[in-house]
Amino acid sequence: MTDSGNAAVPAEEELARSRPAVTRRLLAELRPHRWRLVAVLGTALGGVAAGTLAAPRVLGHATDLIFAGAVGGGLPAGASAAEELDRLRAEGRENLAEVYGTVDIVPGQGVDFARLGLVLLGLLALYLLAFACTLVAERLTAVAVARVVFDLREQVAAKLTRLPLGYFDRHSRGELQSRLTNDVDNVQKALQQGMAQLVTKTCAVLGVLVMMFVVSPLLAVIVLATLPVAGLIAAPITKRARSRFTERWSATGELNSQVEQVYAAHSLVAAFGRRELVERTFDEHNERVYRAARRGQVASEAVEPAMSMVANLNYILIAVVGALRVIGGSISIGEVQAFLHYSGHFGHNAGMLAGIIGQLQSGLASAERIFDLLDAQEEPADPDGAATTGPVRGRVCFDRVSFRYSPDTPVIQDLSLTVQPGQTVAIVGATGAGKTTLANLLLRFYELDSGRILVDGTDIASLPRDAVRGLTGVVLQDGWLFEGTVAENIAYGRPRASRQQVVAAARATRVDHFVRTLPEGYDTVLDESTGISAGEKQLIMAARALLSDPAILILDEATSSVDARTEVLVQRAMTSLLAGRTSFVIAHRLSTIREADLILLLDSGRVVERGRHQELLDADGGYARLYAAQHSASLP
Repeated sequence: MTDSGNAAVPAEEELARSRPAVTRRLLAELRPHRWRLVAVLGTALGGVAAGTLAAPRVLGHATDLIFAGAVGGGLPAGASAAEELDRLRAEGRENLAEVYGTVDIVPGQGVDFARLGLVLLGLLALYLLAFACTLVAERLTAVAVARVVFDLREQVAAKLTRLPLGYFDRHSRGELQSRLTNDVDNVQKALQQGMAQLVTKTCAVLGVLVMMFVVSPLLAVIVLATLPVAGLIAAPITKRARSRFTERWSATGELNSQVEQVYAAHSLVAAFGRRELVERTFDEHNERVYRAARRGQVASEAVEPAMSMVANLNYILIAVVGALRVIGGSISIGEVQAFLHYSGHFGHNAGMLAGIIGQLQSGLASAERIFDLLDAQEEPADPDGAATTGPVRGRVCFDRVSFRYSPDTPVIQDLSLTVQPGQTVAIVGATGAGKTTLANLLLRFYELDSGRILVDGTDIASLPRDAVRGLTGVVLQDGWLFEGTVAENIAYGRPRASRQQVVAAARATRVDHFVRTLPEGYDTVLDESTGISAGEKQLIMAARALLSDPAILILDEATSSVDARTEVLVQRAMTSLLAGRTSFVIAHRLSTIREADLILLLDSGRVVERGRHQELLDADGGYARLYAAQHSASLP
């Protein structure tokens, strides 16, 4: 199992170094959809202009019409309330109490209901226009975000195919799956909920601010005076939310890694009675996710109430100062009403904007983790003009090869070896001697520290990796089959193979009889419920390797985990595979490699003994001792 501790995600402080650029980089992902985003901006602006900016002015005008009509009930014929108020102001009689004292107010008398009806119809039209614009903007946003996330998920999936094997050694599968699924989905959620609202609320705040200055500069200055208070409240809350969301998604990745490990080793957990330990470990990871999510959500949700508190303070100040201005005659009731609407919109949208920014912190935290993966160092690019291969004979030469996973731990040291076409080379040695590493180097899963590996005299470093791996077939100790039909699994390395070719490979590797006992034969879908044995998996993998027709074959002791009867079938299948191919057999049971053309005994990355089986036994060295130990262990 992969140790989740060794597969930890980058530390929060390491990710923090990239935070200033994360937002810009995420916005850069939107660039291919800029015309759709321009349409989102246009419709959002239309909705703001109609519902947030124009509507309060029209509503204030309706209020003034009602007030003018009421006052006009006691005015001379043909005189309007506005004209009468202007006349009274010109006479210095600006106190409204004095104005009301000169006019007999008759409620409703003199109101121009026809004109008022037209104004209210215009107001309704503005609200309908705002609704339509908002609906279109949200739909366009949904499409744009879906495309962005589609592209982002493809980038992550493609990146995983370009990463060196060493990257997967350092990161658990559960952690990488979390970035591909949870983090990408969280970015989508944040963009979907926040992007259109972010544009709309920003436009609304700026537009309302302009309209407040148009209506009353004094009242607008009062509103602006409270903004620093709002900033002082929102800034630390937002910063705290960002760090908590980063912690949350890191903890989620570790939780997924632990779940993946337990699921893969469920039988082992049950066999050793470690269920309580697993549950306790899960609870610890789950508790960390819960604490980080709770703190992040509480922090982000605290922004909007804080902004609402500032908005309420604004409302009180505007109501008091506005009333005094009305009494002084310098502003009408309708204008105060409009300003109160603008002030409410300003506070509401500013609070919503701060809340959205808080919610976006979760998406940005996930984006950091995604970009960290996308920025990981890839396999070195294939050289320009890489050589191509003709017919491959299979002569393999290791020329003074050295390799280490970490700078201070050599694994392969100055190894030289030549394997002739068609030879079978068995590689034996203690755990950690470098057996599997040697095969991985031949497949170019890792790059050499020094030396060369030649195939038919051509340095594989000068060949495209796909070409190198196309020359090589692999049968691993732990059989790997994907969910699909038997025929699809056999043809995995040669997807265009005909059914006749698939069946021929199955017959040659002794798998045809087993397949025909399955309910649907070669069309049987293999999944967890199929219940095929480890030996049957090995037979299918042998057929897969044979069908791909490799010039070089790597076998990782395919018979080590099967019963005696199945072992005979697997060995016969392997005999068909080995015929005429250069083969490297990573041997765990020495009794299976007696007929190998060459046996290499590795110790700490060096070849300490080489020769045929009997030669090495006669030399009475390390191989002889290893063989004797295995042989005595197998006796009753």
